[in-house]
Amino acid sequence: MILQALTQLYEDLVARGEIARPGWNEVKISYALCLDEHGGLIQVIPQLVEEQIGNRTVLRPRKMELPAVVTKASAVRSNFLWENSSYLLGVDDKGKPERSMECFRACVKLHHTLLDEVESPAAKAVLTYFDTWQPEQAQSHPALADCWDELMKGANLVFRVDGEFVQEDPLIRAAWDRHYSRSEGEKTQCLVTGKQDVPEPVHPFIKGVVGAQTSGAAIISFNEPAFCSYGKEQSLNAPVGKYAAFAYTAALNHLLADRDNVQRIGETTVVCWAEGAEPAYRKYTFAAIFGGPLPEQISTDTLRSTVKYLAEGRPCEELRLDPNRRFYILGLSPNAARLSVRFFYCSTFGDVMKNVNDHHDRMEVVGSKHEWISLWAMLRETVNLNTTDKAPSPAMAGATARAIFSGTAYPASLLEAVMLRIRAERDITPGRAAILKAYYLKNPNLQCPKEVLTVSLNENSTNVPYTLGRLFSVYEAVQEWANPGINATIKDKYFNSAAATPAVIFPILDNLCQKHLRKLEVGKRIYCERQIGDLKNRLGESNPMRLTLPEQGSFNLGYYHQKQLRYTKKEEQ
Repeated sequence: MILQALTQLYEDLVARGEIARPGWNEVKISYALCLDEHGGLIQVIPQLVEEQIGNRTVLRPRKMELPAVVTKASAVRSNFLWENSSYLLGVDDKGKPERSMECFRACVKLHHTLLDEVESPAAKAVLTYFDTWQPEQAQSHPALADCWDELMKGANLVFRVDGEFVQEDPLIRAAWDRHYSRSEGEKTQCLVTGKQDVPEPVHPFIKGVVGAQTSGAAIISFNEPAFCSYGKEQSLNAPVGKYAAFAYTAALNHLLADRDNVQRIGETTVVCWAEGAEPAYRKYTFAAIFGGPLPEQISTDTLRSTVKYLAEGRPCEELRLDPNRRFYILGLSPNAARLSVRFFYCSTFGDVMKNVNDHHDRMEVVGSKHEWISLWAMLRETVNLNTTDKAPSPAMAGATARAIFSGTAYPASLLEAVMLRIRAERDITPGRAAILKAYYLKNPNLQCPKEVLTVSLNENSTNVPYTLGRLFSVYEAVQEWANPGINATIKDKYFNSAAATPAVIFPILDNLCQKHLRKLEVGKRIYCERQIGDLKNRLGESNPMRLTLPEQGSFNLGYYHQKQLRYTKKEEQ
């Protein structure tokens, strides 16, 4: 399903003119080797372009359409018309001159195989260069002096003859197309397209997944005997045709190469796309879930109203968004030399927006500075921001993201991580309160009833843990009013134990509160006594010995809602 969707994406991108056709790839090129008509190296021209990153302007290699990259692994295999210094110059700084010469000879052989019969001045110049170039004299060549250090770092190079790039020569392009389309081997049915094609034994690598090897990694590979069967080797165990292998890897590399196409959740790299490859669908999804940059000329209010509109299954014709459009979300994680599929979700765009809108409705809570809490802000509530490693648990982050866009239950690990931070810091932030509320709304529990899962304070609730949380907040307020500027309150000493064993702690808190009340002026003391009396009447004569985890969630929400009410009244006054 994943490979079929990516193959279809490739065909959509080709139809839109946004990706190279079969046999060609976008390659990052740093320098061009300029040759004269006799194949002599006369100049090296940088191919770097300026790119804006935040407030900085940096130089990046230029992207060019060049013959498709070959899969090397540890083998010596040359690309056609472009390569690094090991293959095109026969030198590098790896300390293995024998291997560098082996790479150069492989490159010479490939170009002679493809260009010997091509009657083109550019082809003859390239072949003459390979026949006359002497790698042992490369370092002393004047054309390489200014850029020698950069060339040794592995920068990609191309040829340029008479002011034109060699890959743009029509005869040379035709020679490559003939070579690429030539299939050697027995045809079988491709598992992706269903058509007869020669299977690709080694699929092209995927580049751009954070944490994976910079040279690329594979989604499909059979690199151990235990993975193979019936005497078949490598990817012939799951035959994918040459066209499909190129198409799905080219489409995925195209998505990963654009920073705007990629989001990260912990160690998981996330991409998404819609059938037809229109970028607007991806932009709205990333903005709605991850808090990414808004689409052009779209405000936050417009984004929210658009998501709600699509969630109802109504099309947005002015924005050209169709809720019935097929939509895909893919999460990839590094796994040594391969990639692991963390999650893959396929549905209509309208269903995704409905699930996202429902999630934000569940996360709505009083006190939040923003109406929507993004996934990034949500996951930050589960980590200790004072540590060096501020990354959330990869498994928990991936499961949470999947729950949001698929509309399934939130993972238990999310609740555990939030409760752990509340106990450690004795602080309930708007984000943590929102997570507690959303978790128990989506994962119902009778011990954390719906009456406490409200946006703001439910003054009519008789739920005991919720009322205890409210009472604790009132006790804390009394202490702060009685001792202005106090550094530590009862929250710092008693919060965790009060939430776990109220029958033990609340008698202590009652006694302390009476002492604090005596310090208040008459009007404020009467107000607090009435509020405390009302809450105690709802509790009955005795408090529970222990509160379960869901009951502690009710306690925390009661404390948070009561505290936010106090802040709201202060702002009104």
